[in-house]
Amino acid sequence: MASDPSPKAPVQALHHIGIAVRSLAEALPRWTDGLGLRLQSTDEVPTERVRIAVLMAGDTRIELLEPTSPDSPIAQFLDKRGPGIHHLAFQVGDCQLKIDAMSALGAQMLNQKPNPGAHGCKVAFVHPKYLGGVLAEFVEDPHHD
Repeated sequence: MASDPSPKAPVQALHHIGIAVRSLAEALPRWTDGLGLRLQSTDEVPTERVRIAVLMAGDTRIELLEPTSPDSPIAQFLDKRGPGIHHLAFQVGDCQLKIDAMSALGAQMLNQKPNPGAHGCKVAFVHPKYLGGVLAEFVEDPHHD
């Protein structure tokens, strides 16, 4: 059996849960006023054609994702499945190392190199077929240890 390269690039924590919404303006009051979550920030990621609202539920980060273009991945997700959980994001120390480790294990990566994400992060996605239908994102966040 081949050695497992994944220990070289361990997942450190759940970074956030990504939730696709059609409109931040419509969705935010339900999460802030309704659930009482704290809006930490909003940001736009032009490379992904998405606007993000970062909400905090205690120490748990939830990102609402609104498409900024009809051909964005989030718009396509909404067209196919409607609003809801889009992905789970995992904090990693080195995004490229995690990409390489997952590829060595046979995982189909949607990114071979990290892409720029919100708030100065580097990100990469694993095809949902690898995790039984769950889209996973790896996040190298310069603001976390």
